[in-house]
Amino acid sequence: MKLANRNAIVTGGSQGLGRAIVEAFVREGANVLLCARDEPLATEVAEAVRATVPREGQLVIAEGCDVSSPEEVERLFAFGDEAFGSLHVLVNNAGIYGPKGPTDEVDFEEWRRCIDINLHGTLLPCRQAMRRFKAAGYGKIVNLSGGGATNPMPNLSAYAASKAAVVRLTETLALELQLHKVDVNAVAPGALNTRLLDELLEAGPEAVGADFYERSLKQAKEGGVPLSLGAELCVYLASAESDGVTGKLISAKWDPWKRLHEYKTELGSSDIYALRRITPEDRGRNWPLD
Repeated sequence: MKLANRNAIVTGGSQGLGRAIVEAFVREGANVLLCARDEPLATEVAEAVRATVPREGQLVIAEGCDVSSPEEVERLFAFGDEAFGSLHVLVNNAGIYGPKGPTDEVDFEEWRRCIDINLHGTLLPCRQAMRRFKAAGYGKIVNLSGGGATNPMPNLSAYAASKAAVVRLTETLALELQLHKVDVNAVAPGALNTRLLDELLEAGPEAVGADFYERSLKQAKEGGVPLSLGAELCVYLASAESDGVTGKLISAKWDPWKRLHEYKTELGSSDIYALRRITPEDRGRNWPLD
């Protein structure tokens, strides 16, 4: 098993991709603490997954947590310390789409709440994990990003801005933690058929834009990217096999992630799978400065 005896915290682990990650981690032997704002649902999921554990003594536990709250995140990690004794993996999956509509018309408090959950809700668990991983001299952080990080998303500006920020945060923390042998990566799981897609369809073309609505409708009919693909990528990034692969935004659907460890030297010395500014020279153009 790829994650035997590794202890992991998975935020937003009660449904959708988060639950798929929890289930994949447990199949690979990890002890898992999952959290969600809906504590009863998180507890229900933990009980269901616990019945499937492949090894004796394997822990699957749950705790309620609003990841945008410093106090609740601190309590979550203290709970994990007591349950596990040590931490090896953090997966930041909790996230929302936020307000849908023209940026100058949506409610600002909803816009700010999206940043709180998606960005601050990634940063706060990272800060707690960093302290533990630096002391241990090892660790894995996996941050869930998505299409919002690499493409403009009209009418979903809070989501797009927060997810781009998560990737830059990932790249920055990877450099901060490199000497401590802590790998930090971001995952783009692909277009998923989850409750977030249901939200988009419910909002309608007036809120999210006609083109995006039509693409979402097509995705709903065709099935989207399997949740298992993103979950298995998270398993890989949480495992010892990926040691040294760090600071990258990796697509579950489009990238050859099962063999990335074979290219880690090249990855470490290049801007492959990174956010970057494209210059005219990158596109074969020579625009004079004056």
